Amino acid sequence: MVNFRGQANPSHVSPVMQEYLAEAYRVASYQTDSDWVSTTDLADRMGVSPPAVARMVGRLKKRGLIEHEPYQGMRLTPAGRREALHYLRQHRLTEMFLVRVMGFGWHEVHGEAEALGPAVSERVADRMNELAGRPQRCPHGEPIPTADGRMPRVVDKVLTAITPPASLVISRVNTDDPEKLIYLAELGLTPGQPFEFVSRAPFEGPLRLRIEDHEQVIGVELAGVLRVCAPQDFLLTEFEDDSNDADESPEGSGLPTRKRRRRRGKQPPVTSI
Repeated sequence: MVNFRGQANPSHVSPVMQEYLAEAYRVASYQTDSDWVSTTDLADRMGVSPPAVARMVGRLKKRGLIEHEPYQGMRLTPAGRREALHYLRQHRLTEMFLVRVMGFGWHEVHGEAEALGPAVSERVADRMNELAGRPQRCPHGEPIPTADGRMPRVVDKVLTAITPPASLVISRVNTDDPEKLIYLAELGLTPGQPFEFVSRAPFEGPLRLRIEDHEQVIGVELAGVLRVCAPQDFLLTEFEDDSNDADESPEGSGLPTRKRRRRRGKQPPVTSI
């Protein structure tokens, strides 16, 4: 089992390389059919040119951190996955610390965490974790890897893939655009928020949501950044290396939900946004 304790960068892979690995991991986590990541998609996510990604892919492959096949893309090796999880833990804990302890807005922390995260040792990360209330998710709902290198399993779907009516919870917000994040917060559409998906107009029309005692109408573009889950699945109780899979929700909404099973061992207390 991986253990990150003791060092800010346990294997001396550069922060830039870790960032590429982490973004490749994140892109793959949103895919349902393959763990291979298109280098074009990675370039778009990183905001760099395809030649820049090609050069980095060569460096990562030489270090044994990825596999790469022409016309198929790249995927992480176990060593690459370890580096990605280390980067994501520091980054997401830093984001949550900035929001919960230092009072930053969730729209302000992504860039700050990119600058601060690589310098955070695991000892500091542990203290930040305690002060932030031992969160399972970052402010945007992404799961935070544990100190021993396990990634909590998230079971959710993009809102536009759900058939109304349905009782849902905002699971993740797949954007770091500050203006969108500010607007979503004004609407109350933040991770952990329960709501009713009331209806959707035909032909890619707007979606009507009920949040507590008021209704909101949002467009397809904004709905496309919202990942939602069944209410019982917001708290993360399983990990990616567990053997259980997701079933379809019995309500017929198309929303996946976890198979229920008895958990082993004492679990740490969790807090949600």
